[in-house]
Amino acid sequence: MASLQKAQYNQLQNHYWRIANKRLILPVILFALLAAPSTREITVAVLSDAFWQVAAYVAATLTIYHIIANKMSQKSKLKTLLNSNSRYQVIFAALMGALPGCGGAIVVITQYVRGQLSFGAVVAVLTATMGDAAFLLLATEPSTGLLMMAIGCCVGLISGWIVDATHGSDFMRPEVKPKQNTVATQHEKITSPTVLKLQGQFWKWVLAPAIVIAIMGSLQIDIDQAFKLSAGTIDIIGTIAVIMALLLWATSRDITDYESAVSEDPKLASSHMYQRIAQDTNFVTSWVIGAFLIFELTIFWTGVDLQGLFSNWALLIPLMGVMIGLLPGCGPQIIVTSLYLSGAIPMSAQIGNAISNDGDALFPAIALAPKAALIATLYSTLPAIVAAYGYFFLFE
Repeated sequence: MASLQKAQYNQLQNHYWRIANKRLILPVILFALLAAPSTREITVAVLSDAFWQVAAYVAATLTIYHIIANKMSQKSKLKTLLNSNSRYQVIFAALMGALPGCGGAIVVITQYVRGQLSFGAVVAVLTATMGDAAFLLLATEPSTGLLMMAIGCCVGLISGWIVDATHGSDFMRPEVKPKQNTVATQHEKITSPTVLKLQGQFWKWVLAPAIVIAIMGSLQIDIDQAFKLSAGTIDIIGTIAVIMALLLWATSRDITDYESAVSEDPKLASSHMYQRIAQDTNFVTSWVIGAFLIFELTIFWTGVDLQGLFSNWALLIPLMGVMIGLLPGCGPQIIVTSLYLSGAIPMSAQIGNAISNDGDALFPAIALAPKAALIATLYSTLPAIVAAYGYFFLFE
């Protein structure tokens, strides 16, 4: 019996490392780019900017978000109010979707399946949510991030009310199926608790000095000169720090399918706040680095001006943002936001993507109510096209 258990354990370990190595592809590519003299300078610049200008602010934004979320408690009056009228359910769903991340949208999806919220609430939350791309936008351009949240909330609100008035609140509602926690249990089995703790400890100790240096950099203060360091030292420190974060991220979880590749990591019930912050921060940072490197290296190797190339197809760029938004998961949406922040695509494409994308919430929606998820996604696409091209023709 003991030998059988040992064999099963070894098989599980072999499976874990074989799959987990897929995430290590990114760090390996980074090491190769750093080792090559021709790409070292570009890679250091991208990694340093990713840590000081993105990861530090994303982690700080997530910290504030989790502190506020932990202090808020659900009131029975809210449940009574929501049960009394579907109009309030749509308002609640739009506000939940406007929150950064995918947690609010996932809550609305599960409550719809249980019969507590209307189908219009599903459309409202999927329209309003930006997923983890909201953290990136809030961290780098707070005013734009708040604007996207406001636009998404208003469009989601109107869309949800129209859908409920057209179809009724129980439209496409599936039968409730018991034991919906099997996916979460499976995720817990393929997540390494030890590495999660290390991720949490890393950001717990790094966050405070990182945000101080990030703010100094945003104020155009020469960090190397301020701390009497050799030129370029702070870039090297940022590069080392972000590679450490990525190595922890790469070895923390298996990649078994598309969802596990493009979605934020599932949170264990035992995870502390800094572990949750680290998981989301490292996930966002990894996709941002990928987007920035593709952008910079394409220009470096080909000489093609991507911004100029996109401008030649200006009329189709907003539609591109909307179409990418149809892809489940936050990863593709982070790429669109990264391209917007780098100046490669215009605001209209960002607006279209922000409204059309459903983030990670589309995965539980497909699992629990596939037909409703498909129709709700199509319904959120229509206002995305209208808003994107409305902004394009009015302001661009």
